Amino acid sequence: MNQPLRTNVIIPCGFYNEFMDKLLSLISTAHVVQAVIIGAVLAFLTAIIIINIKIKAIQTTVNGWSTSLICGRPDNGILARAASSKFLPLVNIAEEAMYWTTTRDHTKKPLSGRHKYVLHFPAGRLPPNDAFWSLTITDTQGYMVGNSVDRHSLGDRSGLVENSDRSIDLYIQRASPPQGETNWLPALAGNFKLMLRVYLPGQAALEGKYQVPPVMRVQ
Repeated sequence: MNQPLRTNVIIPCGFYNEFMDKLLSLISTAHVVQAVIIGAVLAFLTAIIIINIKIKAIQTTVNGWSTSLICGRPDNGILARAASSKFLPLVNIAEEAMYWTTTRDHTKKPLSGRHKYVLHFPAGRLPPNDAFWSLTITDTQGYMVGNSVDRHSLGDRSGLVENSDRSIDLYIQRASPPQGETNWLPALAGNFKLMLRVYLPGQAALEGKYQVPPVMRVQ
């Protein structure tokens, strides 16, 4: 009767120990890498939260328009610089230029091409400056979008038409307004952002006394 063939494999003790050491080393390295990745993600999210908190601390919002007087200053600390670069990147110091941004109308709802808006400047209440001012429209990420008249901004060099009381209305909407196209800033199809730039701003702006009028939704 045939007997089953038996094969005894002898693994050298040195080889086994070396193999286990490498295996444990790989496992340990994987845990370290995983811990580093998790730590980096948590650090990034924490930094974003801190920067967003700092943005709220450095900005002032009135009538839906947000601005800051400290952006662009060379003596800002690293946290203020990080917040400034996210809120208003690549800007001048306030004495050279001030910037107001908004994505909301007077009811605090998002600006959208589905509606019509009017920005009304009472007589004598245009942005105070010793150079010029302009109002620019972009998408919510800050990119310009083409329109039928290739116009993305209005300002004191646009030949704006005054009302009978010397006030000025800027019409922000998709279609050309019946009042004419001179004071018309074509709106985007979706949500959008407005930025008001004032170069060499007047003392009232620098002292925070000047307030940009709210964007009024009329339809």
